[in-house]
Amino acid sequence: MTPEEMWRAFTAHTPVAAGYEAWHFHDNQEDADHLAQLVLEGKKRGTASCSYAYVKEDDPFPKADEYSVITDWAGEAQCVIQTLRVEIVPWREVSGKYAALEGEGDLSLDYWRRAHKPFFIQECERCGQSFTTEMPVVCEEFKLVWPPDRVTERDKRL
Repeated sequence: MTPEEMWRAFTAHTPVAAGYEAWHFHDNQEDADHLAQLVLEGKKRGTASCSYAYVKEDDPFPKADEYSVITDWAGEAQCVIQTLRVEIVPWREVSGKYAALEGEGDLSLDYWRRAHKPFFIQECERCGQSFTTEMPVVCEEFKLVWPPDRVTERDKRL
């Protein structure tokens, strides 16, 4: 299913005035597909990105109430999410609570830092910046809103 087809199916059942962006997690197939699956399983409810990338690419930062169609690496639509909160914090201030929302590994902050540091170093280099513990990280919390058979009671309450 294409992102457009999924968006049409979602908006046919849940009319929304907003548009959407289609994207996949991470920068390789294995991670992109795995992280999309974690969203579908109800385990992943957050994602972190390098603020420098938004500036370099002249992209707006995500905002609460925006919608995204998450795809796998090949561009096949997997689900629709709605952003609940966005917070930009220094790397050193990313919280354990937020790390658990990412749904990866043992859900600890220590795991999050070990798993994400190589990605952030690479992103900083790509943007002509240096990784430091003061670098701003875009922490986005979201809920799954489509497909309906994957939406949990927790997501409905958010």
